[in-house]
Amino acid sequence: MPSGLATRARRVVARVRVVTVRATRRAVAQWRSSLQLRVVATALAIGLAAIVVLGLYLSTSVRDGIYDQRLRAIDREAASLTQRVAGDFAATSTTSDGELQTLLFDTIETLGVTSGSTAEGYFLLHELGTTSNVNDTVSRPDLRDVVISDALREANVASEGGQVLQAVGFPLQNDRDVVVPGVIVGSTVQASPDASYEIYYLYSLQPERETLAFVHRVLLAGGFGMLALLGVVTWTMARQTVTPVTRAAIVAERLAEGHLSERMPGARGADEMASLARSFNEMAESLQDQIRRMEELSAMQRRFVSDVSHELRTPLTTIRMASEIIHESRDQMDEDTARSAELLLGQIDRFESLLSDLLEISRFDAGAAVLDAERRDLRDLVMSVVEQAAPLADSKDVRVSVRLPDADAAADFDPRRIERILRNLVVNAIEHAEERPVEVTVAEDDRAVAVVVRDYGVGMTKQEVEHVFDRFWRADPARARTTGGSGLGLAIALEDAHLHAGRLDAWGRPGQGASFRLTLPRSAGVQVGEPPITLAPASHEPGVRTGEIPVVHPHGPTPTAIPDLSEPGEHPLEVS
Repeated sequence: MPSGLATRARRVVARVRVVTVRATRRAVAQWRSSLQLRVVATALAIGLAAIVVLGLYLSTSVRDGIYDQRLRAIDREAASLTQRVAGDFAATSTTSDGELQTLLFDTIETLGVTSGSTAEGYFLLHELGTTSNVNDTVSRPDLRDVVISDALREANVASEGGQVLQAVGFPLQNDRDVVVPGVIVGSTVQASPDASYEIYYLYSLQPERETLAFVHRVLLAGGFGMLALLGVVTWTMARQTVTPVTRAAIVAERLAEGHLSERMPGARGADEMASLARSFNEMAESLQDQIRRMEELSAMQRRFVSDVSHELRTPLTTIRMASEIIHESRDQMDEDTARSAELLLGQIDRFESLLSDLLEISRFDAGAAVLDAERRDLRDLVMSVVEQAAPLADSKDVRVSVRLPDADAAADFDPRRIERILRNLVVNAIEHAEERPVEVTVAEDDRAVAVVVRDYGVGMTKQEVEHVFDRFWRADPARARTTGGSGLGLAIALEDAHLHAGRLDAWGRPGQGASFRLTLPRSAGVQVGEPPITLAPASHEPGVRTGEIPVVHPHGPTPTAIPDLSEPGEHPLEVS
């Protein structure tokens, strides 16, 4: 085959394969998405199987009935004709071969005009194994060798006066190309005291075959009609049943999208579907009422938090001024009073931090948060945050390492908000690292930049990961915290990330640490796709060696290495 034809053939085969795959996928999708189609197809399949089984049973029963009845009639008729021929032979005495030949011819002619006979041909043959000067006499010489076999003749002789039947096929007399089914019946008669003859009758079963073919056509037409009727009935019933369910699904989707005024039609009536519609609408009204009350309560809570936060700022400012004056005069106080002045100022700092977080949350809830985005390199901001957290890391004996990409990691973001997110993630990682390393990794691609903060401390369970961004939630409320906190840090960080059209993800394993990933789009407002770095790399999974990873330390450019943490607690860690 020329190369051009082979190429075209391959293209045609590939195109056919693609079309077949697409058609198969569309059919599978349609099958999965349409309950009505599945109901109708199942009913048709069951109906088709039942019709096929019933049709086979009826066809077999009719066939056996027709042929059995015809064979019994043939057997009776052949026995009657044989008895008549035997009587004629006994009543006629023959003394010569000529008289016997005449008797055989007369017998064949008489059988051909016998009233009530349905045979197609008659054959008088001298008995197998004997010789005779009298010729065999047959009404259809063309069929003798076709329908009478040696095996049949031997069986006829062995029957000793009984009848043998054999199914045969023979051509029509006026159309030799058409072969019809038939039965040949044989027996023996005594033509003279010293001469026995075999007599055979050929019967056609063509009328019975035509009758059976007609029955088959009727059964086939009836089966298709029943199948079509079953399909129409099933489709109608399925449509009456599925349509209200479909409407309910559409209304439920609209309700889920926030269209709380949507209601399911068809609530009037006394049937099951009307009852379903009424129950569904009552549920929707109840949900709408509860959601409205919850929205009103939520708005009141947000307004209360905002008002209280603003109202507390004025007295808090006054308290701070007074506490600072007292704190500055602590050298003139006794030891207990000086310590109280220090504690007072520290708690006022925490109180101010809590008020700031509450005000920030209230701004997010009210939709008043404003994004002041500018083009900045995320690497610089990460290094700044890590340097600010260095004193805390030193006090906790935690080594913080940073990996930066060689390529530019610039993006449009609000530096104040992103710095707040990074500071929250880094500080949390240091607090929960339990004197193990903290890794900060920056990655970038054409669409997004990302930061992963990874620690190897206490970690989190799956349930804790699901709630880590909830407001006022802590994994262990009894855990001592040296740097304070309101429980709103990660909640605010998540809101800041969403405000940038970015995402903030969390991962954790008990005893293996936790990992947080901040992903930001390169351009402000553009939705991020796949982050440029994994949240929990395979090399950080339990039991996998991390190997020697070069890092850039925030206190200098000297590369260090992260020790193998596959067995936590067995490796000494450097203090940064």
